[in-house]
Amino acid sequence: MILSPLEELENALEILQLPKVISKKDIKEQYHFLAKKNHPDVGGSVEKMESLNYAYKLLTKYIEEFRYVFDEDEISKQFPGVDYANRFKP
Repeated sequence: MILSPLEELENALEILQLPKVISKKDIKEQYHFLAKKNHPDVGGSVEKMESLNYAYKLLTKYIEEFRYVFDEDEISKQFPGVDYANRFKP
C-alpha cells in the first residue's frame, strides 16, 4: 500500500512517539532515546531499528527542506493570538 506524504509523516511521528508540534532537537533526542533501547546490540530487533532510522531520516529531511513563507497570512497563522487580541479590543 502506497502512503501519501502526510500519512508517511504521521506514521514516522508515531514510530518515534512524537507529537505533531516538535523541533529538530526533539526529533534527534527521541530518536537517540529509542535507538538506545531498541538497538540489536542490546537485544532489540533489526526491523524496529530500521523503522526508527527511516522515521528519523524522513522527519529530519522534511524539516531541513521545508521552506517558510513570510507573508501576512502565514504570520497570522503562526501567531494567532496577536490578531485575535486586536479583533476584540474595545
